[in-house]
Amino acid sequence: MRIEQLEYLTAVTQHGSLRRASERLHLSQPALSEALSKLERELRVTLLDRRRSGARISREGRELLPYMSDVLAAVERLRDAAGDRRTDARAIRVGTVHAATSTLLVPAVRSFQQRHPGTTVEMLTLEQARIDEGLTEGTLDLGLVNVLDGDDAPVGLDGTDLLHGRPVAVLPAGHPLAQRPQVTIDELREERFVMMRPGHVMHRYLLRAFGPELPAAAHRTDGAEMAKVLVAEGVGVAVLPDYAVLGDPLHRVGVIDVLPIAGDQTLLTLQLRRRKALQQPLPVRELQAALVARAEEYGATRASAAS
Repeated sequence: MRIEQLEYLTAVTQHGSLRRASERLHLSQPALSEALSKLERELRVTLLDRRRSGARISREGRELLPYMSDVLAAVERLRDAAGDRRTDARAIRVGTVHAATSTLLVPAVRSFQQRHPGTTVEMLTLEQARIDEGLTEGTLDLGLVNVLDGDDAPVGLDGTDLLHGRPVAVLPAGHPLAQRPQVTIDELREERFVMMRPGHVMHRYLLRAFGPELPAAAHRTDGAEMAKVLVAEGVGVAVLPDYAVLGDPLHRVGVIDVLPIAGDQTLLTLQLRRRKALQQPLPVRELQAALVARAEEYGATRASAAS
């Protein structure tokens, strides 16, 4: 058994197929397949389910993956102690619903890259279900999702709460409703609306808030970033978590306004998710720590501003 074989299996798990893994590893697909076949013969288990659509890790492979990750983490610690920084070349894949992007994710990535200048962070905008699926299958390292009060992380995943907040109405600057201290659901229902697509927590929240009487005119999008741009351009109004808007550049320069929703006590949480019982590589753990540290800093700033 060679360390490279364990790294190859991890790459296939992360990238979802032998073809994509071979491209990332700069290794021919037949050579990669043969290396993994040798590992399967040595361990006497089927590690990959090979199908026409691509190869995915098998059930037996998932059971062994935590042990392999432990070995790779130990090797990485050894390299790190010896001053070998080549492990920085690893790409970290983060699935995000694009909440608190400019106030949390971007500053955390900026802080992280100072310690790991050679590491690539890939940020993918996905629906929450796809983020959870990617974490479970190993194609994502970390996930940032919104959750409603009472939602639990899926079996096999851990969740760390980063930020807590409330739904707020987001309006273009100068909108007549922006002169009010708060806005009602009935008033929002009369506006042209920008909604999240099904699969997003904020779509579920709005279905519950509006009930059977949805806004007559509504556009749909993925992610808070596009919703804020559409609002800023006067396309409609939106409802987003407050931590996705407060401190955003569009809010800071006064292009969009934020109002509380009258009578609404819904609690929203931005949660960092990862796989349970899996020893993550050092760069992933440090990016996770950077996200937690930035969340604490942002939360403290908001608390100070509110007092």
